[in-house]
Amino acid sequence: MDTIWIILTAAMILLMEGGFALLEAGFVRRKNAVSIIMKVFVDITFGTLCYYAVGFAFMYGKDAHSLVGITGFMLKGDLSHLIYPFSHDTFFVFQAAFVIAVISIVSGAVAERIQFRAYVIYTVFMTALLYPLSGHWVWGGGWLGKLGMLDFAGSATIHALGGFSALAAAIVLGPRIGKYTERSGVILPSNIPLASVGAFLLWFGWFGFNAGSTLSASDPRIGHIALTTMLAASSGGAVTLLYTLFRYKRADAPSVINGSLAGLVGITAGCAFVSDNAAILIGVICGLAMLWATDLLDRFKTDDPVGAFPVHAVSGLIGTLAVGIFANKGGLLYGFGWHLLGVQALGLVVIACWGFVGTWVFLKLLSLVMPLRVSPEDEAVGLDIAAHGMLAVTDADMIHIKDK
Repeated sequence: MDTIWIILTAAMILLMEGGFALLEAGFVRRKNAVSIIMKVFVDITFGTLCYYAVGFAFMYGKDAHSLVGITGFMLKGDLSHLIYPFSHDTFFVFQAAFVIAVISIVSGAVAERIQFRAYVIYTVFMTALLYPLSGHWVWGGGWLGKLGMLDFAGSATIHALGGFSALAAAIVLGPRIGKYTERSGVILPSNIPLASVGAFLLWFGWFGFNAGSTLSASDPRIGHIALTTMLAASSGGAVTLLYTLFRYKRADAPSVINGSLAGLVGITAGCAFVSDNAAILIGVICGLAMLWATDLLDRFKTDDPVGAFPVHAVSGLIGTLAVGIFANKGGLLYGFGWHLLGVQALGLVVIACWGFVGTWVFLKLLSLVMPLRVSPEDEAVGLDIAAHGMLAVTDADMIHIKDK
């Protein structure tokens, strides 16, 4: 039953890639929809293979100096320290779904302007080295886990790391042409219904993300984890709907979509540790903070087409710190003092800096050997044609019918 549970929830997490694809394709312009889909395929294919070859070993191999794993390359060697009621193959499949999610966070922030080859190389770096090393520090027996950091399903380990990596990549690439030269500074999404379906798929997959992290089908916390996940997502979406409705006299669809996702990110660290009411509060805070962070990015002219940094980095920060405040065991409000909150804050600083600086340095070095950004001409035409030689939607079928 545990094996079935892990494979089933891993499949749910993998389905989130369909959510990322639809969400990002809906948020970008139609001329770049195929480009987004191809990046998601890069995430799944290259991400899985790189994690299998070296990333899993760095993350979950036998610990060396609390910094890195040193066994388990290609799932070979000594993995006897991983004691679970299922095989190492099963555990790898579940963890591979996580690493795919990390790199998919970055893909939206660099949309519509990154060179496809450069993105492939960055995916290799993220899934083989950047994420596995910091993942080892928290989950693989490394120093942050030994200090007592709690990050049940990855608000920091996955979302803050991915969000700050996305921020660094967006800064290095610069904004899309026309984003901050036009008076409004707004490039409208191409397909809100498509983005909405993507958000619903992500919401669905998040139950596998959080509840699956129990790694046991008989864990009595599964129901509570599902409840806190649902409440945080709902409150994040509700608060952004009400905020935009009363401030702008209209409920803003992209804000509500990202508000729900912000709530999901925020509860990911503490879904097993906090109460129902705390989950609602976390969702509310993450939804409002996401709106504030989105405005802040525009103020600093940092172009993030899908809101990767506000949704994943900012909400990941809030959710990880919330564990130190609201956790039933160890939380500040439950009389356990400041220790857990301090450990959570330390872990956040380390992971955020690791993601941001690591991505910044890698992309700067990569720019010395190849262009990171497409030419202005290719950007104007759209990456679907420039990089992939096709459009997302064509009238070929209609032409065929007319010819007949």
